[in-house]
Amino acid sequence: MRRSGPSVNVAIYGQALVHLVRHPSILAWPLLAALIDMLLNYWSRLFTDPLGGLGGGLFGFVVQIVYLFAFGVAVIQANNIARGYRAGFDDAWEEARRKAGGILLAAIGFQFVTWFAGYLGGFLGIAALSYVLQAIAYFFLIMTIPAAAIGGLPGSLALSGSIRAVRANWLACLILAIVFVALWIYVPSFLIVPLIAPYGAIATLIGLAVLNAIVLAYLAFPFAVTYDETAFRGFY
Repeated sequence: MRRSGPSVNVAIYGQALVHLVRHPSILAWPLLAALIDMLLNYWSRLFTDPLGGLGGGLFGFVVQIVYLFAFGVAVIQANNIARGYRAGFDDAWEEARRKAGGILLAAIGFQFVTWFAGYLGGFLGIAALSYVLQAIAYFFLIMTIPAAAIGGLPGSLALSGSIRAVRANWLACLILAIVFVALWIYVPSFLIVPLIAPYGAIATLIGLAVLNAIVLAYLAFPFAVTYDETAFRGFY
């Protein structure tokens, strides 16, 4: 049975701050991912700069997979917290270990589809089309990691699960996408970097790593709750 129309749980965006303060252990995997990003960013420059940047895309791909997996662990813990279950990191990690293969396959599938969407637009020689196709792909696949981490759907099933969730409640997913872009892209680029850049490259890398971890941990709550309300309460 389907709901009559899309709905948005706006309260979770405020509750997420409270949950994050009360359960700081949710930062563990996002911090690890951010640290790996910082190290790979440094090493990739050493290896790829002499080659004119050749191979930089591979480092970037690995970093994104690490972030997506870390986000999956955070989403599991956020879902447990929001549902009132055992909210410890150990419980979330144990569940993530059982679903690790599915989460990684979903992350790889997500990366491939969004990359191909951009490549297709570029192949057709229309730059604007490349951005449009990528934006569409990102939007409809926004629930891929929650589908794998919470729903236990591996690989392509997580991709299709995300599409069904977005179609079922496009408004909540649209707001989630806007918040994600604002916090993940615009806040670091236009607010944080200008503030810490004068202190040097190392300070900038460390500052961005900490910010990325906080943003991922915070977003885990609205992602988890939105998917939970969409997938398990009559939308399918």
